[in-house]
Amino acid sequence: MQTVLTIAGFDPSSGAGVTADLMVFAAHSLFGTACITALTVQSTLGVRSTHPTSPAVLRATLDCLEQDLPPAGIKIGMLATEDNAFIICDYLEKHQLKHWHRSEGWFPVVLDPVLRSTSGRELLEPAAVTLVRDRLLPQVDWITPNLAELAVLSGVVVATRDDLPRACRALQSRTAISPDGHRLGVFATGGHLDPPDDYLLLPTGQGLWLPGERVVTRSTHGTGCALSSAFLSRLVLGDAPRQAAQAAKLYVANALRSAVQIGTGTGPMNHLWGLYKPSGE
Repeated sequence: MQTVLTIAGFDPSSGAGVTADLMVFAAHSLFGTACITALTVQSTLGVRSTHPTSPAVLRATLDCLEQDLPPAGIKIGMLATEDNAFIICDYLEKHQLKHWHRSEGWFPVVLDPVLRSTSGRELLEPAAVTLVRDRLLPQVDWITPNLAELAVLSGVVVATRDDLPRACRALQSRTAISPDGHRLGVFATGGHLDPPDDYLLLPTGQGLWLPGERVVTRSTHGTGCALSSAFLSRLVLGDAPRQAAQAAKLYVANALRSAVQIGTGTGPMNHLWGLYKPSGE
């Protein structure tokens, strides 16, 4: 069993963040570890407040896990503060120097750029956005933005389907090509499009649309988080990027279809649909 790490916020309602990531990893037969960047006070009705982890605790947690449980893949979600973003960048640099030799092997790092909650609350300090663009993006392999996040990070307005490929290429161009030819891959989610197709821009520069379908349900909290974690899981398990993206989309679609309403607001999906079904089915 391979170990994968999620670096993200804590959602006490388990719809998103590290609690959801760990369920996604378990659903893919991976052992998940977690480093919490912030506590949140939230439920299915939305986020009430956020409380960032101190940089010292964040660094200590990452170092502790690295010494005993080095990951085969990393998913990064909510960063919360500029200070915490710095800590994560430092960790990735050290981790890559120690473990990441592309000629000998490779492990994926996937960034889900959490900027705002669905209810509209800001989840990343504005000053940290620049750090994400300039320092974090060059250290990750894949980014999985929604349309709003893509527009902020690429600097391209994303209002229609035709804007999506152009914005993805603009975002990819922000990172230099490494000596071994590596370049940022972009898996942009088009859940707000009609139809809700996603766009995959490979590190090679090839782009392709991945057809989607709209699942009618109120249990949609954390869909982007789950897609990113499922995508990482499939990459760790050996899938090529296109197959990993398609498998991640199928996983989320089934999690939405099999979800039962929990809470009085926007509820969580059924992350463990492959392991069990709700009673009565």
